[in-house]
Amino acid sequence: MTDQAESMIREVMASETYRKATATLAAEHDRTVEDIITLTQIAAPSFQEETRARAFLGMAEAHGLTNLQIDAEGNVTGVRPGSGNGPLVCIAAHLDTVFPAGTDLIVRRDGTKLFAPGVGDDTRSLAVLLAWLRALDAAGVRTRADLLFVADVGEEGPGDLRGMRYLFQKGRYKDRIRAFITVDSPDMEHIATGGVGSKRYRVTFNGPGGHSYGAFGLVNPMFAMADAVSRLGRISVPAHPKTTYSASLTGGGTSINSIPNSVWTEFDLRSESPQELARLEAGFLDLLQQAVAAENATRSTRNGVVATEIRKIGDRPAGRTDENSELVRLAFAAISAHGFCPRFETSSTDANIPMSLGIPAIKIGSGGTGGRAHSLEEWIDVAPEASLRGMAAGLATIMAVAGTA
Repeated sequence: MTDQAESMIREVMASETYRKATATLAAEHDRTVEDIITLTQIAAPSFQEETRARAFLGMAEAHGLTNLQIDAEGNVTGVRPGSGNGPLVCIAAHLDTVFPAGTDLIVRRDGTKLFAPGVGDDTRSLAVLLAWLRALDAAGVRTRADLLFVADVGEEGPGDLRGMRYLFQKGRYKDRIRAFITVDSPDMEHIATGGVGSKRYRVTFNGPGGHSYGAFGLVNPMFAMADAVSRLGRISVPAHPKTTYSASLTGGGTSINSIPNSVWTEFDLRSESPQELARLEAGFLDLLQQAVAAENATRSTRNGVVATEIRKIGDRPAGRTDENSELVRLAFAAISAHGFCPRFETSSTDANIPMSLGIPAIKIGSGGTGGRAHSLEEWIDVAPEASLRGMAAGLATIMAVAGTA
């Protein structure tokens, strides 16, 4: 498969249409940079992506996509028809960022570097999708498969992949997509072939409360919560497949001189393996019961017991794409042919959803370099040479996976 994939990539890269397409990427690089800046400065927290979605829709209208729309979940979708009514190859980048409304998003430029929250994750990729469309059109590339371009919502933490869930479970294209590529971050040195699954919970511990001195001896939900966190910290999990847990956020209580009525903690459980994630989740839910039972047995329940409210706030499925699949081998060959040394990795991206459904899916980068993602100091470098090399590698991947007529 490797030799065949390398041969297919060499054929794509030797074609006149590929040379014309990459020449367009180079000629319009400044336009791509301007698209990055324009989109970055439009706020798009998870669940508040509509303004950026409409801006992206307007920018995509000039590219001849058919059936261009914003679907019921907020994803922007559009099709570049191939030579027949075959299955779709989907190329996606996410609209949302981790930054709340009111964050200063003005892009600061220093030479070839752009500084702004969300500029690399994943706004650059949105602009690259537009650049690929321009390049394909300018070169007259005709693929065998239809290309579905998607700017999706809800990839970041609280969004819980809601855009991709809708696309693959309820969207108009859900039964046609046969290969999926998400473009996320500038990094060209890694290809995500595995999806880290996660279960996230907000657990509230409730009790009767009371005066810390006068009611001393009553059950205390804080003690139950602390016991639960401690029990979680003693769970043994495998290093391979990598499995992790965290008690991440906490709050509650009334005052320093009160036994709290209510306290809460948010928990994050993750694994590369669906089986290990299910095992960890079951153990976690069991230890919550043990911690509450221990507190109710240790102190007085004359005014009431400690009880829990357990709310699942995140559920990302784990999955994997075979590294010997055609999609992976073509991406590896294309990226390698452009001077990168890609390695396979497991991460949590939009690709988790199709992976979990058995649809070949990967995550690749958008090109160039960057750093400090998810921070106010996030930056990317848009120096043409490195940026165009990465964009060209992604374009070669798309052309090979979709096939050229």
